[in-house]
Amino acid sequence: MSKIALVDDDRNILTSVSMTLEAEGFEVETYNDGQSALDAFNRKLPDMAVLDIKMPRMDGMDLLQRLRQKTSMPVIFLTSKDDEIDEVLGLRMGADDYVKKPFSQRLLVERIRALLRRQEAQDGVEIPETDENKIIERGELTMDPLRHAVKWKGKDVTLTVTEFLLLQALAQRPGFVKSRDQLMDVAYDDQVYVDDRTIDSHIKRLRKKMRSVDQEFSAIETLYGIGYRYNEE
Repeated sequence: MSKIALVDDDRNILTSVSMTLEAEGFEVETYNDGQSALDAFNRKLPDMAVLDIKMPRMDGMDLLQRLRQKTSMPVIFLTSKDDEIDEVLGLRMGADDYVKKPFSQRLLVERIRALLRRQEAQDGVEIPETDENKIIERGELTMDPLRHAVKWKGKDVTLTVTEFLLLQALAQRPGFVKSRDQLMDVAYDDQVYVDDRTIDSHIKRLRKKMRSVDQEFSAIETLYGIGYRYNEE
């Protein structure tokens, strides 16, 4: 049973999310500020932490910074609509993904499961192969869903869960167009409303990360007014 630490100063979120995670088979520890969580983590680390950014005593950024000095355990940030700068900073500091408030419980559970699968694969845990987790090879691109690993021209590219899912959806069928609505279905669920600009922002960040290892990267094509397409190079 995986142990999840949930850190948020909103007691309603602590109560509702912990109930959902426990119903999904997780063991949950809750903390309403960063310092209390850090004190507990110094005694024993959980398998994953879900952190709010803005909290009393110690915010999520400070807590993440201290965690990364001692562990690479998966961390998901909970962010508000106005926290885009904090999201970018958090990812650079070592957060694995972020989920915007308000969010659906199912969306968060799916993100948690994806990151735990990646961690298990990195730790050498044997996981049965399925059609969904088979390695994808498309030209210079290699994607390993079990390890949540991406390589372009042999170089590692670090993506969030959302970015990984979008790239996977595009690369699975090279040359076929995916509309923004189809990509929303991949990255979110029907309980969460996102507009076209959200998908565009994810694609923009995805391209930027790919171009950080190859300035000539152009495999993701925009078809204005239609969607996106992966062109195998």
